[in-house]
Amino acid sequence: MFRRTPSVPALRADFAASLVVFLVALPLCVGVAVASGVPAELGLVTGIVGGLLTGMLPGSSLQVSGPAAGLTVLVYEAVTEYGLPALGVIVLAAGLLQLLMGALRLGRLFRAISVSVVQGMLAGIGLVLVAGQLYAAAGAKAPGNGPANIAGLPGLVADTAGSAAGRASLAVGAGTVAVLVLWKKLPARVRVVPAQLAAVALATLAVAALDLPVGRIEVKGLLGVVQPPGTSAFDVLTEVGALATVVAFTLIASAESLFSAAAVDRLHDGRRTDYDRELIAQGAGNTVCGLLGALPMTAVIVRSAANVQAGARTKASRVLHGAWLLLFAALLPAALGVIPLAALAGVLVHAGTKLLPVSTLRPLWQSHRGEAVVLVATAVAIVVTNMFEGVLIGLLLAVLKTAWETSSVHLEVDDRPGGAVRVTISGNATFLRLPRILDTLEALPRDRAIELDLAALRHLDHACRSALQDWAGRHSTKGVDPVHAPALH
Repeated sequence: MFRRTPSVPALRADFAASLVVFLVALPLCVGVAVASGVPAELGLVTGIVGGLLTGMLPGSSLQVSGPAAGLTVLVYEAVTEYGLPALGVIVLAAGLLQLLMGALRLGRLFRAISVSVVQGMLAGIGLVLVAGQLYAAAGAKAPGNGPANIAGLPGLVADTAGSAAGRASLAVGAGTVAVLVLWKKLPARVRVVPAQLAAVALATLAVAALDLPVGRIEVKGLLGVVQPPGTSAFDVLTEVGALATVVAFTLIASAESLFSAAAVDRLHDGRRTDYDRELIAQGAGNTVCGLLGALPMTAVIVRSAANVQAGARTKASRVLHGAWLLLFAALLPAALGVIPLAALAGVLVHAGTKLLPVSTLRPLWQSHRGEAVVLVATAVAIVVTNMFEGVLIGLLLAVLKTAWETSSVHLEVDDRPGGAVRVTISGNATFLRLPRILDTLEALPRDRAIELDLAALRHLDHACRSALQDWAGRHSTKGVDPVHAPALH
């Protein structure tokens, strides 16, 4: 069966959209790489693979893949802990896991992950990203992990105030953020240029015109940074911490990609995403990125939304955007050397703040307080510990919250004068509700006969059954009339 060839109007629309996506992706690819502690060109390599390979594969037809701010913190920690050569091995292993999960048709299971955990994960990433990039915006080196970066901010302010170079760098970073915030308020004909590109270009021109003492990107060239992992680099997979990082890469990249796919599906009326095929496409891309020693990739909502809004109709737009990135990296690598680091830090500070659920947290607290607690707790856990442990804590809290909500139990005490006290328990009696059940039973008169009616219970777990049997036995031995509880026998 032959696929229908896109029409000429569709190809024109895809061509135009690909240029827009390229201009949006260029500063983001470079910025994510620099923030991750790797050469800037490696971000372009991941963007190229995301366009030319992942863009050609079936799954989601309009979403665009590349290096994402959501994995910046985790990549930085991996490179710091295990070294740059090991990064390719970790990304390769994560890609192979994604391929396996897609082949086993597990892609749709990611839709069952608590939205609050995902939002909390992104919020935690945003907080760590912003705290770290504030140092880069001021031309300083971040102390280390999330808590240390946050604790060091007052010192950063003092150091920057006393340094002319620091003030100049911070001014460039702040100006970049200001352009990004104000760009959407400008006339439509001006906003034809993507905000990220405009902000970085204006910052670059300002630094050059004013000859500011601001650090710039170090350029090595595309061939100079592509280093496939050697045999010795695979020894990292014998370390438990590295394996945990592989799992974290896999789960976070997969969840972010599939949640992005669901969001992109809401932006257009075309073909819906096949989640298993999309997971395979992401796995193939990460496998190749690992073989090239590049950054991990995910589907990125910023680039994907720009693709849809620019009028893309088929996957040709995202493939072409990868071709433009390749041409730029091959023909104009020296152009990266004029970009100030503070401008890229400003782009990532802005991206990090957009990961924070500022507008949705209050309504969520008012309507679903438990979900809001899970979101905030996940974000705080990521900041205090690390990405992997924070997400695990969030998932555990989500499970406990669900267990608590589904184990609702109702107790009704009917104290009839001159007769037995009848206690009716209905709902789901689990260990989470056991303290309330026992408190109610222990408060009953000890000199009266008690009838315990469990006929309306939908579920009685082992902990509650054992506790109720023990309570009934203790009351029977004290001369109280036997408890009528058939469900306990």
